[in-house]
Amino acid sequence: MSLLPFRRRDDRSRAPDWSTGCGIEAQVVCSSYGDTRVLHDVTACFAQGGVTSLIGPNGAGKSTLLGVMSRLQEADSGSVCVDGVDVSASGGRELARRLAVLRQENAVSIRLTVRELVAFGRFPHNGGRPAPGDVDHIDHALAAMELESLADRYLDELSGGQRQRAHIAMVLAQDTDYVLLDEPLNNLDLRHATSIMRLLRRTASERGKTIVLVIHDINIAAAYSDRIIAMKDGSIIADGSPAQIMRTDVLRSVYDMEMQVAEVAGRYVALYFDGEDEVDGRDPVLSTA
Repeated sequence: MSLLPFRRRDDRSRAPDWSTGCGIEAQVVCSSYGDTRVLHDVTACFAQGGVTSLIGPNGAGKSTLLGVMSRLQEADSGSVCVDGVDVSASGGRELARRLAVLRQENAVSIRLTVRELVAFGRFPHNGGRPAPGDVDHIDHALAAMELESLADRYLDELSGGQRQRAHIAMVLAQDTDYVLLDEPLNNLDLRHATSIMRLLRRTASERGKTIVLVIHDINIAAAYSDRIIAMKDGSIIADGSPAQIMRTDVLRSVYDMEMQVAEVAGRYVALYFDGEDEVDGRDPVLSTA
């Protein structure tokens, strides 16, 4: 799909060049659940550094693509390489030193404190034998997720949002070059959702991390991402900067609905309303997409 940039005053609408310097490269990946094909010949390059958001409707294949990239989901065909090494040929511990992943479902079957959970992020580096530098990584991750006061609480004593932050802290403590997050904002209130996105944005910018996340809030994606990949029906249908993706025609093709796009304080915001709500003389219901 050809995308024309939505021009803005500072000319950030120019698309980055993603054709070189692939840190993670997926080549014609197909994947299925049973007899249902979920990914159809997906090819994508994730350059080293930066935040990339995967957006799209339910069932688009976003989580499956993330799963194949992290070797949690098997590909029927195609390949995924991290730093030029095929993930299917990498040892589990070797891959875990390069790439950390947060899954959508994070059920823990044993009773752990927050600190104990976060400490698991160091396992690929220490093999279960704590090293002197591990404490600093753990403490930094706890502080980043504002969990210091909850560090000695058990996970089953926390709210859903607090547990989600604990799992993100575990991923951060792993301290890998590549971080894959499947819907990391689940169960989070607005303050913590935006706080985590600011942290991810700063981590990518200051520490050169490559962060790829599945996200449903397209306005948050537009505000904090360098790049947005839109998926639908198992294929990538749009790929570009937030300025290129946050357009009425592009969003219509992704979500099959009309959205208006406005620029607010230098950021793109998508708005929608359902015409069926215009009843009894009431004004249309307007909300963020």
